[in-house]
Amino acid sequence: MNKRKRIYLARHGQVAGYERTPVYGHTDVEITDVGRLQMEHLAERLRLTDLSAIYCSDLKRTQLGAHIIGRYHDVPHHAYPDLREVHFGDWEGLTLEKIRERFPEDLEKRKSDIVAFVPPGGGESIGQLSGRVLTCVQKILKRHEEEDILIVAHGGVNRVILCHALELDLSHLFNLHQGYGCLNIIDYFPDATLVKLVNG
Repeated sequence: MNKRKRIYLARHGQVAGYERTPVYGHTDVEITDVGRLQMEHLAERLRLTDLSAIYCSDLKRTQLGAHIIGRYHDVPHHAYPDLREVHFGDWEGLTLEKIRERFPEDLEKRKSDIVAFVPPGGGESIGQLSGRVLTCVQKILKRHEEEDILIVAHGGVNRVILCHALELDLSHLFNLHQGYGCLNIIDYFPDATLVKLVNG
């Protein structure tokens, strides 16, 4: 049988102010009571899985999710800045409505080149996000031969990992939905990658 390693890839729970469609990125925000329940539900789903380690970003919305799920698993926890959501620069913390009002030309540029566009004010492109996230994930995978791990991350981060696993161009990033508290499952073999669940 081929050697296999598995990533259980989760998104953090619902964030405070979600109803205004905020763009948080690197902004460190809390999750709501509903977000906690979503993580508790995910913890129950993963309760009997045999995890070797749990990874998350260093933002509290993923760290809390990792902590809640980790209560059932006596394994190391690691929080990495490289697993953070994309940095939105001057757009950080704004709602989509405010971004449309203040940065209409930039939004049009973003639509025409979603991968290379860099938000104003020192933001980060999707291409740059992909570079740091995939480098981090490859290091994590090398550390876990024939082991299952959990990564609790962000919508953009998860989409990058899924695009890579599915061999999709990053321009299709937003064709993959990632709801709050969702679960993805990816199996890595020496000569193939098998995506078993998306946005479950």
